[in-house]
Amino acid sequence: MTMQQKTMKKKSVAKLALASLSLSALLALSACSGGDNTAAEEPAATNDTETVAVEPEAPVAETEVAAPEPAVEAEPVEAPVEETQEAPAEEAAEPEVLAANAGEQLYEKQCKACHATGLLGAPKFGDKAEWAPHLEKDIETLHMHSAKGFNKMPPQANDNVSEAQVHAAVDYMVAAAS
Repeated sequence: MTMQQKTMKKKSVAKLALASLSLSALLALSACSGGDNTAAEEPAATNDTETVAVEPEAPVAETEVAAPEPAVEAEPVEAPVEETQEAPAEEAAEPEVLAANAGEQLYEKQCKACHATGLLGAPKFGDKAEWAPHLEKDIETLHMHSAKGFNKMPPQANDNVSEAQVHAAVDYMVAAAS
């Protein structure tokens, strides 16, 4: 084998290795998101603050004020009280009931891809030192970031995974790191 052939073979191997690393990173990212990542289903980026345009009111023409008429006092009439059962317009949303191991199941199915290896800077499962800065935040913030996405972490709540399931998985990982 000539020197030129060896060089070409090394370049081919390097390209193949780079392609396989890129593919595995892509697969790991898609595993983290849990659902299909079509552009139609992703919510558009929105700004949390709303801008409200206020239009000035048209000037009101002054009208002549008539003298008030004397009020006629009428005897109060009591309306009959009917006993009715008011049905709520919308029933309050009941919290989702999850299995005791729902957090562990979702971790194994979806979260483990990144949190077992530390992919994209994800704190490794059970590593107290890596979880310490995240645990300084309150649990509601961790729940929100995991469900809706934050920095490199894609949103985990989707059509197939409820926010309650994501929260259970976060609680499972936090318990392991505490």
